[in-house]
Amino acid sequence: MGYYDDHLGPKKKNERGWLLPTVVGLFLGAVLILLALPALVQANLLPYDLTVEENEDENVQLDQVQSDEGNSKNVKVDINSQITDVVNNVSDTVVGVVNIKQQSIFGEQGSNQQQGGVGSGVVYKKTGEHAYIVTNYHVIQGADSVEVVFANEEQVEAELIGGDLYTDLAVLRVEAKYVDQVIELGSSDNLKVGEPVVAIGNPLGLQFAGSVTQGIISGKDRLIPQDFDGNGQADWQAEVMQTDAAINPGNSGGALVNMDGQLIGINSMKYASAKLEGLGFAIPIDLAKPLIEDLEEDGTVTRAYMGVEIFSLTDVPQYHWQKTLNLPDDVNGGVIIDGVQRMSPADQAGFQQYDVIVKMGDTEITNVLELRQYLFNETGPGEEVKISFYRDGELQETTITLAAQDS
Repeated sequence: MGYYDDHLGPKKKNERGWLLPTVVGLFLGAVLILLALPALVQANLLPYDLTVEENEDENVQLDQVQSDEGNSKNVKVDINSQITDVVNNVSDTVVGVVNIKQQSIFGEQGSNQQQGGVGSGVVYKKTGEHAYIVTNYHVIQGADSVEVVFANEEQVEAELIGGDLYTDLAVLRVEAKYVDQVIELGSSDNLKVGEPVVAIGNPLGLQFAGSVTQGIISGKDRLIPQDFDGNGQADWQAEVMQTDAAINPGNSGGALVNMDGQLIGINSMKYASAKLEGLGFAIPIDLAKPLIEDLEEDGTVTRAYMGVEIFSLTDVPQYHWQKTLNLPDDVNGGVIIDGVQRMSPADQAGFQQYDVIVKMGDTEITNVLELRQYLFNETGPGEEVKISFYRDGELQETTITLAAQDS
């Protein structure tokens, strides 16, 4: 078998004669261009200027390209990752939070401690004697005691100052001697969608303590329904921001940090599904700040209180809307009062069982969730609120003076 080039026939003598002149010509052309380029730039004969500016940081090069329209754009190339610097500065402020439950053995003869779950927390404040840690309420819910594990693996018992089911926040306190650093609180109101963030926490427990994930702010002002009693109906809507930084079980209560190393969110939850990816949520720090202060000072979040037992009109068969409650046909939502506590604001305002609330202030009320959101977010103890309601089919109006909810 012969080689393929055996069939090409004899070669001509001058077949490669063009190669050397071509190489020499290209080389001379390149040299001429390099020599002429500064003169062309100085004479403003090029459509743009290319300059390299000096930067004090030897690890950063700043390239500026300016067009003939005068627009310019700076592109920073950082050899040392900014994320690495952020993590190094704040990682020690993120701790593990261990939920401890007492488990009885042999009836009442004894008990032992059992780990009820592990989450994360963030050290946000230090005074003369104490340091304070914020975490999620669901991390410490039902705990008989709580322990905190620091970055140096030191584990100490923490005091639970207070927690709030609706906002999913809780505050712990430890002795100040265990804490060397606290995180700086930033602002979530000024965040922009697409802004880079870092999540730090303990996914799947202390085995992966201090894990770091990177992402962006994917969305703001998200409302996520919460079902606390497991009846399939929303009891509350969490106000959160969305991120695609990985947040897994154990990350709850951990830090969502901006590129300035500031705490801008408390990692709280994620949507878990084989069809979904990158749907994590955090409590905005500007929403959390006043609630953290309430928990720190009073052990509870102070909210307005009516003193009624309620359920949504849509929970009742429509047969009773007209036959039992005598509601007009154009009423398609509201909140039914099922009971009134004695000496409560609702009792003093004259509310009765089976009254149907349809409006509070200027806000239409169609279900329990809307009433609770209005009561907790738009009002406060001592405020007067005008309420429209139906009683035996007749639309009425009254004013209620709200009180503070008992701790």
